[in-house]
Amino acid sequence: MSEEPEVRRGSVEPQLAAEHPGLWLAWTEVDAVPRPSPPDLRARLRGLADRMHGAQAIALRSREVPHAYRVFFRHVGLDPDLVRTPPEAVALRRMQEGGLHSRGLVDDALTVAVLETGVGLTALDADRLAGEPRLDLADGTIVIADDGGPLALLFGEPVKRAAVGRDTRRMALVAVAVPNVAQLFVEEALWIAWEILR
Repeated sequence: MSEEPEVRRGSVEPQLAAEHPGLWLAWTEVDAVPRPSPPDLRARLRGLADRMHGAQAIALRSREVPHAYRVFFRHVGLDPDLVRTPPEAVALRRMQEGGLHSRGLVDDALTVAVLETGVGLTALDADRLAGEPRLDLADGTIVIADDGGPLALLFGEPVKRAAVGRDTRRMALVAVAVPNVAQLFVEEALWIAWEILR
């Protein structure tokens, strides 16, 4: 395997692309299996949580990437104060838990990527995908999909057929890039998660 992941662009349904210029999907694959996080990853998660205090969590929404997600959420009819953007969801979890407790290698890798870049990621079982992931519309709702149909609601949990499970040996890491989020942040999020998982 190369020392850097191959980051690919998924297609965007034409109506979505026209309505939301700058909306795109990036993804990469990694050979990895779900397992408990090693001590160094748990320590990294604790360190990131320790640097996030109440004032930081409140100021989070004014930073460039989290702000772009909030604006996009409003454009697609999601209230970001009810349906949290990826970085705000992690910040809220940190406040509720009094830290960020390890949830296993996959969740922890995604959490670190969100905290370090502001970009939310989803992990899918790559061997269960029917074609490449893309952004699509299903009954008027934006979804991550493949040739077999929806894989996950936008920023939601994967459907059962695509979810990472005990038998997973290869994962597709997917990032939804919203308008005004630089490609650099999106690729960095994928690289961080890929490096942790491999």
